[in-house]
Amino acid sequence: MTEPSLDFNHRPKPPTAAEAINALIDAALVAENGTRARREYLGGSRLGDPCARRLQYEFLDVPRDPDTGFSGQTLRVFAVGHVFEDLAIGWLRRAGFDLRTRSRSGEQFGFSVAAGRVQGHIDGVVVAAPASAQSVVAVPALWECKSANARNWKEIVRRGVAAAKPIYAAQVALYQAYMGLTEAPALFTAVNKDTAELHHELVPFDGALAQATSDKAVRVLQACDAGEWLPRIAAEPDHPECARCPWRTRCWS
Repeated sequence: MTEPSLDFNHRPKPPTAAEAINALIDAALVAENGTRARREYLGGSRLGDPCARRLQYEFLDVPRDPDTGFSGQTLRVFAVGHVFEDLAIGWLRRAGFDLRTRSRSGEQFGFSVAAGRVQGHIDGVVVAAPASAQSVVAVPALWECKSANARNWKEIVRRGVAAAKPIYAAQVALYQAYMGLTEAPALFTAVNKDTAELHHELVPFDGALAQATSDKAVRVLQACDAGEWLPRIAAEPDHPECARCPWRTRCWS
C-alpha cells in the first residue's frame, strides 16, 4: 500500500478582507488619476524644488521610472491633505477670520504668467481678522495651509517654515508677489495630521526669494524650449534628492 506524499510547496495565503478591499480602492484611484489631463504649466507650488532638471521633467511630462508613479496610498494622502485644509478654513472662519478662498464665480484665486506657462492657485486671502487678533494679523494677507505628520510638523514649529520647508517658503513668496499681497505678512497654517495641533506663522514678504523663484521658472522654460537639460542638483545618484526622485534612473543613465 502506497503512503500519501506530503506537499511542502509554499501555498500563498488568500488576501484578507482589508487587503482585498484596499487593493480595489487603490486600483480605482490610480486608474482615475491616470485619466486626468496633464498639467501643461509650471506650478507655483513646485518652483521651490531644489532641482531645476526635475522641474523640466515635470513640465515636459517625461515618463517616470518604472514603479515610481503615484500609488493609491499616496493619492489617499493627497486627498486627506485637502480635507485638513477644508477643516482649517472652517476653524478660522468660526474664530472670526474673514477668509476668502473662492471668487464670486466659484473659482480658486490664482495667477497665470508667461503666457500661461507658469500658474499658481492660492489657498486663500485673509481680508479681516477678529478684534483680538488685529494687532497680530495685518490684512489683506495671503493664507497658505499645509498638513504634515508629527515629525515634519514639529520641525516647522521649531525652525520656522523658511528653514524647515524651503519649498513652501518659495511658494509663499512667489504667491505674495504675483497676487499683490506683499504689504502684510502671509499667514501660514500647518496642521498636525497625527494630533490635529495647529501652528500659525506670519511670513513677511521675501522679495529676493520671490525674484529668485521667478527667475528659476524662466530658466526652466528657456531650457525646455531650447531642448537643453539644466544641471543636476548633485554630482552622484546617491544624493538624497536623487535617491527619492522618480526620474533617477532616466537622469543618470
